[in-house]
Amino acid sequence: MKRMLYLMLLTALPAFAQVTVSEAWVRGTVAAQKATGAFMTLTSKQDSRLVGASSPAAGVVEVHEMRMVDDVMRMRQIDGLALPAGQPVQLSPGGYHLMMMQLKQPLANGEKIPLTLEFEDAHKVRSKVVVDAVVKPLNAAH
Repeated sequence: MKRMLYLMLLTALPAFAQVTVSEAWVRGTVAAQKATGAFMTLTSKQDSRLVGASSPAAGVVEVHEMRMVDDVMRMRQIDGLALPAGQPVQLSPGGYHLMMMQLKQPLANGEKIPLTLEFEDAHKVRSKVVVDAVVKPLNAAH
């Protein structure tokens, strides 16, 4: 009985790895800077949402959006980002991104920063994906 349950769990595990992360990068910082952005492309096999993130490099990581409101670009935290099945979703400067705050040290060009991304599928099942994001120069656009 235990063996059967174990085998069932093993076959269910691939269902949780439904999101592919590509081109993950973080904008570099200067000495006193305490916040920066992380960017990437997310592609989900099924409808899901990016609902959170964390990193040992930052005290807080939030999902943010930037958009024009009354001719002013505004940034705000959002509770989740929809990932429609099979459609790549860009996290990029000037749009959706991860805001890394309370940075523990400056982030230098070429470093790799671990990020843990948390996703929720249509059944409210949560899963995590860990990626290493490369630090790009402070003036990098994408």
